[in-house]
Amino acid sequence: MALRGVRVLEMAGLAPAPLCGLILADFGAEVVRVDRSPRAAVSSDVQGRGKRSLALDLKQPRGAETLRRLCQKADVLIEPFRPGVMEKLGLGPDIVLQDNPKLIYARLTGFGQLGKYAKLAGHDINYLAVSGVLSKLGRKDENPYAPINLLADFAGGGVMCAMGIIMALYERTKSGKGQVIDASMVEGTAYLSSFLWKSQSIGLWNRSRGENLLDSGAPFYETYKTKDGKFMAVGALEPQFYKQFISGLGLDDSNLPGQMSFSDWPTMKNMFADLFSKKTQAEWCEIFDDVDACVTPVLAFDAAASHPHNKERGSFLKNDQEEISPRPAPLLSRTPATPSSKRDPFIGEHTEDILLDYGFSKEEISQLHSLQVIEFNKPKSNL
Repeated sequence: MALRGVRVLEMAGLAPAPLCGLILADFGAEVVRVDRSPRAAVSSDVQGRGKRSLALDLKQPRGAETLRRLCQKADVLIEPFRPGVMEKLGLGPDIVLQDNPKLIYARLTGFGQLGKYAKLAGHDINYLAVSGVLSKLGRKDENPYAPINLLADFAGGGVMCAMGIIMALYERTKSGKGQVIDASMVEGTAYLSSFLWKSQSIGLWNRSRGENLLDSGAPFYETYKTKDGKFMAVGALEPQFYKQFISGLGLDDSNLPGQMSFSDWPTMKNMFADLFSKKTQAEWCEIFDDVDACVTPVLAFDAAASHPHNKERGSFLKNDQEEISPRPAPLLSRTPATPSSKRDPFIGEHTEDILLDYGFSKEEISQLHSLQVIEFNKPKSNL
């Protein structure tokens, strides 16, 4: 796999950092999740695939000392804490990179390491708001709304941080040096929206929210409810696709207003909604599945995993607990990801094995355990 041999220490945190670690693990990195001790019996992290867990009490000096020693043999450290937390533990980049100048020290936060909001608490919706993107999301005459927590937490945070780590690892092959990554979810989300910023100059967003081409204003870029209570997604932007869409609806475009007649969009949307309500989703799929009209079914999770297209590509996989999740993307032809099929690790399940791998002796491990600096949590056999 592409990242085989890369050692990653992921400080346990909420959604963005676990996704970052999951991406690296899926593509071959050896990811150790450093969990807090004392621990719960099972981690709340649902993105632990392919990782091992070390339970460590960083509030004890010996705990911080242990992590510092682990960093000496690691390639990457992912930390999701507010600015200053690692410094208080004596584990800031200035100290850790002195021990290991090749370390990639990735700091993943909402507002970044500097700035007025840097030390404030926040969640996806707050980062989305400060990035400017939230102002663009929502229907006409409605409040802006956040699309779950996908944009800032995962796309602007976890994915952008993983990309930064991979770029830093590549640069290290030339310089031999590590570096610090300041991954801000606000800036990551803003960067994702570069198209929105740049396309303002061509008039793509010159109308109020919910009245533009791509934000639910256009009747040919919208979702419509079907007879059976499901939905179809329409993205018939280009004229040739719009023509096929109109034909699939059984309409004659010569009797309709022009596609880009903004004043007629509300009326056309009502007309299309009425037509879609007269057939089931399956019936609409029969009409549009083999037609270049950019019309597709809106699939629920279970339906997405079983859809013929996704099944043919193997887009979803099951672990040994029969849990379904998306296959890692993108596909690499020569070094594809080979995700683990095992369940996610319990907190502290691999503590002893990890410390041995990082050069700790059995005597040192025993002493750390007796001082309650580390915890073991070996699952009991079902035999």
